[in-house]
Amino acid sequence: MIETRLLQYFLAIAEEQSITRAAEYLHVTQPTLSKQMMDLEASLGKQLLIRGKKKVTLTEDGAYLRSRAQEILSLLEKTESAFRESENVITGDVFIGCGEHRTSFAVMQMIKTIQEEYPEIHFHLFSGNADAITERLDKGLLDIGLLLEPEINPKYDYQMLPFRETWGILARKDSPLAARDSVTFEELSDLPLIMPSQTSNSNQIKSFFADKLISPNTVATYNLIYNAGLMVEAGMGYALCIDDLINTEGDHPLTFIPITPKFESNVYLFTKKYQVFSKAAKLFLNRLQQEFLNG
Repeated sequence: MIETRLLQYFLAIAEEQSITRAAEYLHVTQPTLSKQMMDLEASLGKQLLIRGKKKVTLTEDGAYLRSRAQEILSLLEKTESAFRESENVITGDVFIGCGEHRTSFAVMQMIKTIQEEYPEIHFHLFSGNADAITERLDKGLLDIGLLLEPEINPKYDYQMLPFRETWGILARKDSPLAARDSVTFEELSDLPLIMPSQTSNSNQIKSFFADKLISPNTVATYNLIYNAGLMVEAGMGYALCIDDLINTEGDHPLTFIPITPKFESNVYLFTKKYQVFSKAAKLFLNRLQQEFLNG
């Protein structure tokens, strides 16, 4: 069994790209740290580090261990935090996975209110696409996920929040479509599209195109809107996305054009079925339900 201390040592080397600098950071001697890593490699039967003259790099197995070590240590920290909770005072950490949508802002406002009442509760937000969020939820690294139109899976519990997000395209302000108030699905078929890759809404988008017998001209995909915006700025095409994720006011080179008839997605709160929540996570979940589902 690998000791967590060795995982911490390994991650320090991966971060510093140097056994010497990692040893200084960890306050251990360089020979001791070097031997610990050789013992770790021997116990796993895999080479983890390529020891170069100027820096240390990871092998493919080393990169895999780094990913798993980060997850293991994060889960341990989350577990220890739950056990440190007081019987009378609610403290601890809440781990939330969010896709990119304006609903997150309403949740952030609620988080601020909770922190004013319970200053010992700390919130940790993970932003990513549906695949990344559900993977972390499955591994116990997240308590709650907030996504657009997630695929229904029996291992999760779902609750639809009272929010709807509007779809459209990001276009350069110097493009022929920039002066338009809206664009139809049929018109999208003639455009080079930068499509979202996240599972949470990809099936909904595909079904809308399929219902209209349209095959989109996909020139690129994205999982976070910032890079999609850069692709549009570079002239690669038009990004299919939801409204209000990029502030296109003023001198910003892009503009948002909604789809007509209106194309919207629902936002869902989802949790792993039979999940046991910490007191802090349970309070947050109850407050979410009271604020948005029972109010």
